Parts: sequence; structure tokens; C-alpha cells
Amino acid sequence: MLAGFYSPADASRLLKVASPKLRGWLNGWPSSTAGPIVDRDFKDTRTISFLDLMEMRFIEAFRSQGVSMQTLRAAADRARREWDQPHPFALSRAKYLTDRRSVFAQVAEQKGDRVTWDLASGQHEMWDVIEATIAKGVEFDPSSELARRWFPMPAEFPMVGVDPAVAFGKPALAEERIPTSAIYRMWKAEGSIARVADAFEIDEDAVRAAVEFEIQTAN
Repeated sequence: MLAGFYSPADASRLLKVASPKLRGWLNGWPSSTAGPIVDRDFKDTRTISFLDLMEMRFIEAFRSQGVSMQTLRAAADRARREWDQPHPFALSRAKYLTDRRSVFAQVAEQKGDRVTWDLASGQHEMWDVIEATIAKGVEFDPSSELARRWFPMPAEFPMVGVDPAVAFGKPALAEERIPTSAIYRMWKAEGSIARVADAFEIDEDAVRAAVEFEIQTAN
């Protein structure tokens, strides 16, 4: 599976999460002995892989529900060992939903994390909703069960995907396999949707989608 290559700024933009928070999840915190949560593919670099990115989506979703960093780190460590998989938070919800809930419940009980214990052991419907939200827009490889393509804004921009096999994983028109950033740069230079469509030999709607995606995710 291809890795994809993202800078911290790329990840922050796509996930809409502040860079310092992402750096902590990836590298640990200088003022703490606690290590990272994500077992990075490109260690000792600033480069983030596609599966790192997918795991950080998972972490942000559960952090927003009050799950502690300590519990997330312990759950990731246990899942990596038990499933022999370096990216347990990038795995298919369909296959690993029950297993993940079990891991989180066990860890929460050991850590005294009541919020997570209640979520994992007693509020199955809420857990299912959170997991379904994380999986939205993600396509999984049927053989590995790992995420292989992500549509960051599937409702607004169903044409724009993030695929490590296309443009090194940068956002691109899924069908045309053209990076949205390239279309946006030409549009800024030309000032015409029609001329850009002619230059790339694509529909004007595809150009509009790429341009609007770049504008929205830049904010």
C-alpha cells in the first residue's frame, strides 16, 4: 500500500485540527514523559503518512467525546500488540467495531477512566454513532481492512478524494486524478473556469469543485 506524504500544515488543514495538537499525537510532548499515540510510518521526520492521517481523525473524534490521552495511548498500544497492526485506528469499522470497543473498555477500567468506560461498555449506540461518523467518506481495502481512500467533505465535495495512490495523497479530483491545488493555481492565474476546464480537458463543474474545495479548506 502506498503511504502518501503530508506536512503538518497539510494534516492540520485537512483535519481542521491545530498543528500543536497533532504534533503531540505524533511525537509526544517535550514537557512530558508520555510518548506519542500514533506509531508513525516516517519516524524522525516531519512527514505524515496517509494512515497516520486516518488515525489522527479517529483520535480527534474520541478526544472530542472526552476520552483521555492516557486511555487513547494505552488502547492504541494494546490494539497494536493484540492485532499485530501498527495502525489500529485506521482499520475498518465494520470489522473492528466490537474489538475496539472491547479494548477501550478494558483500558478505561484499568485507568479509572469513567467517561470512556461508560462510553465503551454502556452506551453502545453512541459508540456506534461516533465510529460511523469517523468512517464516513472512507473506503477500506478489502484485503487489509485498512483505509485506502478518504473523501474529506463527501456531502459538499463528493468529487474530491485523498488517495495515497494519486498525487502522493494530496487532495485530487477522484475521477480525473488531478490535484485540486493545480486546478486552483491555474484558476487564480487565468481567472476563468472555462479556460481551466479546456486546459485540463475536464468539465467546468469539476473545476468549480476543485476551486471551491481549495478555498474552503484554506480557511
